[in-house]
Amino acid sequence: MKAKKALKRLNKVEALLSNVIEQFPGTKAGLGVLLDSAKAAVVHAQKTVSSQLKKPSSPANTARQGRLTPEGRKRISLAAKKRWAVARRKGVNAVTGRRLSETA
Repeated sequence: MKAKKALKRLNKVEALLSNVIEQFPGTKAGLGVLLDSAKAAVVHAQKTVSSQLKKPSSPANTARQGRLTPEGRKRISLAAKKRWAVARRKGVNAVTGRRLSETA
């Protein structure tokens, strides 16, 4: 279950427990103590889940996603040139894969 969904459900459970605790007389054989401990457990779970929700801040100097860096562009160019050289040695077109015609 995702953290946001779990937090929403825990909030509902806490509200329901609070409502029951307010309406129920606490003198019945320690039942009030059990309800209070249940509410404390729900509050503790809420704190734990909400601490997981907070994302660490990302550094400001990260590269933009979706953009090609000059270094990456150079690597792609070199890799393409190597593929083309291998294709020429084999006598096939690098793009289509068909045999090159002998013009020389």
